[in-house]
Amino acid sequence: MQRFKNILCVVGPGPDGRDAVVRALTLATNNQARLTIVEVIDEIPPNTTLMERVLSPVDLKAMLVAEHQKGLQELVASLSSNIEIQTEVLTLTCEPYWEIISDVLRNGRDLVIKMTESGGLIDRVFGSDDMHLLRKCPCPVWLVKSKSPKVYKRILATVDVNDSYPSNELNTRHLLNCQVLEMASSLALSEFAELHIVYIWKAMLESTMRSAFIHRPEDEVVAYVEDEMQRHKQNFNIFMDETIGSLGAKTLEHIKPQLHLLKGSPQSKIPVCAKEIKADLVIMGTVARTGIPGLFMGNTAETILNQLNCSVLAIKPPSFETPVTVEG
Repeated sequence: MQRFKNILCVVGPGPDGRDAVVRALTLATNNQARLTIVEVIDEIPPNTTLMERVLSPVDLKAMLVAEHQKGLQELVASLSSNIEIQTEVLTLTCEPYWEIISDVLRNGRDLVIKMTESGGLIDRVFGSDDMHLLRKCPCPVWLVKSKSPKVYKRILATVDVNDSYPSNELNTRHLLNCQVLEMASSLALSEFAELHIVYIWKAMLESTMRSAFIHRPEDEVVAYVEDEMQRHKQNFNIFMDETIGSLGAKTLEHIKPQLHLLKGSPQSKIPVCAKEIKADLVIMGTVARTGIPGLFMGNTAETILNQLNCSVLAIKPPSFETPVTVEG
């Protein structure tokens, strides 16, 4: 299954980005896709008067770009590759994430892959530019965790088949679920990995029924929760049956995905599930209930992401519009 055609791999200075490069090269080879490796470097500071006595700002910038370009070419030369790899150095005119997304828009990239940043003092898994990419990049973003294994053994795909959303949002979420499972199945096949699919459900009125204000009998609460579980289970089964029809029974029969129907909140249950199965990669859709372009990840998605200790592939639905413009 050829899923990616034009991959952008973002590296930083030094050897830290090599895991992301190896992962990007494997994907490009398996998909026969174009691969471009870029490094984003700082603009020449305005107070370089000492250097300007020897070189003009234009020449100084050209020399710096050439130096980093040479480093990228040496990196490519060290790889064992059967495909052509392009390299490019991007010079900052604004924020790094903006330069990356601008490149995505200019060149029609369908995947961005990079190493995760350090979370700094707040000890988060993903840094500021990572979060901006997850919020605003129009194509899938794959963040590779440091010391990520070369071959993934277990992939966790998260879906949301709750039918209580508004009708227009239900369609968006359904398309996103299909994208998540299509990509997860493709990667599980190419990696010979276990595929786990998780859906987190909640009985919305359970706590209200047990509150002092309403306080319904326990057997009534238990019956309500059981009915809700059966409803969510039926939704999950229907979605999986539809997926088998679209992806092909042989594909999922070969993968034999393991299904997890868990009660609770996604913020707590998805990180726990990922840890329990020792997931190497979590694939999730990012949807927030907002009509504002670019503000697409809600607190739920960001809370989940910041608790994961593995690589993440985040996907947005086709209707997503980035606030970034090439002209901007």
